Amino acid sequence: MTPEMQQQLRIRQLVENWAVYRDAGLWDRFRTVWHDDGVMMATWFQGPFEDFIRVTIEGWNKGVSILHFLGGSAIDVQGTRAIAQTKMTISQRGLVEGCLCDVVCTGRFYDFFEERQGR
Repeated sequence: MTPEMQQQLRIRQLVENWAVYRDAGLWDRFRTVWHDDGVMMATWFQGPFEDFIRVTIEGWNKGVSILHFLGGSAIDVQGTRAIAQTKMTISQRGLVEGCLCDVVCTGRFYDFFEERQGR
């Protein structure tokens, strides 16, 4: 396996870990997918990853149910940096004016990576 393929595999594993750890409520493991100064940018949240985890836990504790499904990805590596583009579907169930509803969002995740001290 080439060094670039090894990097791509590590990145894909990290992308998958993000979805699995978040959806399973494995918060300590979820924290491992970011560097200390990592940020989260989503449609509903922009800010430091610790704040994202905090508000995600708050929603989790209120019964918010969200699942992330990942599809194919393209990962471009340039030195110690990379960008992963991953097809995704987010499925959410919740009450809207007293009616239980399912919402599905299909799109792409863009993840920006930097390797620091082998991590």
